[in-house]
Amino acid sequence: MRLARSCPVCAAPVSEATVFVEENIDPARISGFSFASRKEPEYMCHRLMRCSRCDLVYVSDPPGQDELAEAYHVSDYDSSEEAADAAIAYIAAMRPILAKLRQKTQVLEIGAGTGVLLELLKSEGFTTLVGVEPSSAAIGAAPAHRRPWLREGIFVESDFEPASFDLICCFMTMEHVQDPMATAMAARRLLRPGGAFVTVTHDYTSLVNRLLGKKSPIIDIEHMQIFSGASIRQLFSRCGFQDISVRPFYNKYSLKYWLRLAPIPAAAKASVRSFSAGTGLDRIKLAINVGNTMTAGFAPL
Repeated sequence: MRLARSCPVCAAPVSEATVFVEENIDPARISGFSFASRKEPEYMCHRLMRCSRCDLVYVSDPPGQDELAEAYHVSDYDSSEEAADAAIAYIAAMRPILAKLRQKTQVLEIGAGTGVLLELLKSEGFTTLVGVEPSSAAIGAAPAHRRPWLREGIFVESDFEPASFDLICCFMTMEHVQDPMATAMAARRLLRPGGAFVTVTHDYTSLVNRLLGKKSPIIDIEHMQIFSGASIRQLFSRCGFQDISVRPFYNKYSLKYWLRLAPIPAAAKASVRSFSAGTGLDRIKLAINVGNTMTAGFAPL
């Protein structure tokens, strides 16, 4: 039996929230890719509520931690190209944040996938690289030289020494955790003074997501909460981070991937895919602001 929860950012009772999207889950449609990254949108979701205090959208009766862990552990993985494209965009957006760090030695990535971002951070000067990733398929898809950096499983704070990291990244993962406040507080304790916690999250208030409504890819069975700029800022503030920044940025993916996300009928999508593949247009990389936000906060000195 699932128990109703209060808002996981501000703790307002669910009685003060309004329905954002009603539950829409067809068990027959759940597959190995339902909990995979950058998948074809399924438009299934748990019941989502919108908090009247902090603006967070959240699942009021989420699956248990063990259930979520198992779903991610057995999920499939087929997005190495898109993960590499995403990591390049993340590094470009992070450079002003990296420039503020007192030192760049140890980095932890929560939800590391194949470790491609860690490799780029190594090029930025980090020497100790640690990634936590629950999907065995994602780790299996990693090149051999990255696998020593990756630990399979759900992030657990006690696995690491307090005040031991200069940078902690959690990109497109805060929506998936059962308790985002606990994750952010753990990051705060694991950072050295002056270290940074950086997240990338969807913004449901962005223009593209408001236009798409229920056909936005962010309406997804994986998402236990969906942030706005206001709610992610409040999360960081409540956890004691300083010098908080919340900024949108551009993702650059191939046309092939953008078509995967497009909310158009399957037959029309197949025709466009076939044409673009035949002409080579599907390989063109396009930079688009799709409502993703990078948030950074620094541990007090």
